[in-house]
Amino acid sequence: MNKLEKGWLENYLKFRQDLLKQNADKLKGKSAHPEHSLYRILQPTGLMYGYSFSDETEKLDEKDKMKILLAESLIASALLYSEKPVATEEEFSAAIVKTLQNISNFYNNIFPELSTPAKTLFGKRKSPLELAEKILEKRIDRAGDTKGNFWAHFFHNSLLFLDVFIFGQWMHTNADKVVADFFRYERDELRFSVIKVMAAAAHANKNIEYEEKRLMEIFIQSTELSSSKRKEAYEIFNKGIDINEINLPAENSWILKRYFLEMAILTTWADRRIEKAEVDFLSQFSKYLGFHEDDLENSLIAIEGFVLEHWEQLEYLQNKQDYQLVSDHYLKRIAKIAEKNQGRLQREIQESEELSLLLNKSRTNELTETEKEQMRKHLIELLKTVPTLVIISLPQKFLTLPMLLKVLPKNVFEGGK
Repeated sequence: MNKLEKGWLENYLKFRQDLLKQNADKLKGKSAHPEHSLYRILQPTGLMYGYSFSDETEKLDEKDKMKILLAESLIASALLYSEKPVATEEEFSAAIVKTLQNISNFYNNIFPELSTPAKTLFGKRKSPLELAEKILEKRIDRAGDTKGNFWAHFFHNSLLFLDVFIFGQWMHTNADKVVADFFRYERDELRFSVIKVMAAAAHANKNIEYEEKRLMEIFIQSTELSSSKRKEAYEIFNKGIDINEINLPAENSWILKRYFLEMAILTTWADRRIEKAEVDFLSQFSKYLGFHEDDLENSLIAIEGFVLEHWEQLEYLQNKQDYQLVSDHYLKRIAKIAEKNQGRLQREIQESEELSLLLNKSRTNELTETEKEQMRKHLIELLKTVPTLVIISLPQKFLTLPMLLKVLPKNVFEGGK
């Protein structure tokens, strides 16, 4: 297993420059809501679920993966909330330098326990790169080690998403003491809100499973709440809490509410099965957040797709029965959405010359392996045209050509060019 060496952040920024620019374009592209763009970038990476999945960081240990993922996510958030569009090479470089400075200021003010001096022992001023690298290392090291359990790892590290969310707000403030005090208060309140959401979800079936109890203990410890707040958190978890008593802030952003919903979903998943009472709870909680039934379905699809895509890496889920159950649920959800949007899908096929040619050829001849792979990719892109699936990352490795042909309505393939 490789380890990151000193200077890793500078090397990473050089190596991933093209990707960061692509993300900047995505964030500034057309979207019904800017936070949808940020979700579209963050959700596939695993940050919201406390895991990092990237081919480029595959050989690194888990902590080093999370350092890179946190850096990338903070930069994406900064680019989203930047006041000026990033168009040229110079503007992009300037935006990165400013972001690095903001990362240092943010953590030094909002996470005083991570405070890092701006000068060396010999009085030399550290560069924004050096400061940001050291602070990111401290932040991930403080998150602890939960190796060997997917769910414990998830609950422990998923709080990093709140760093990214609050950082996006911090970018537009003048960092005086009053502002810093407000954001520290918000950080603690949001962490406490997550505990209340998890407690409500765990009590949904009126039966606290051993796994849920153990994970809640891990999570409460990781929040670093005051002793009085921690005591209150344990009381809430032991007694349970009604949805209407959670009292989430009324003006929560879309992505924050999505995060709360997906935390609730994954809490009900802790014992690897969701009962009817838990399904009912998720429906009620989704409405409480101001979401529609389709929004809940979207989050279920996002989480199931993420788990299926990374099944081999998620040691805790290595069970054929579990895999088949999740797989069946996921494919049924996708098939239902495709059925609802078959008119749109049929029009998209008719407008795609390459896909139409492949479909026409497949009716009379066997496709080559290359052509089959081309068709598979086209069909995934086809599904992404459905509004429900626009901001969700579909599991590329999991969705084989036979699966796609099974979930897509047969009549969408009629009447090609």
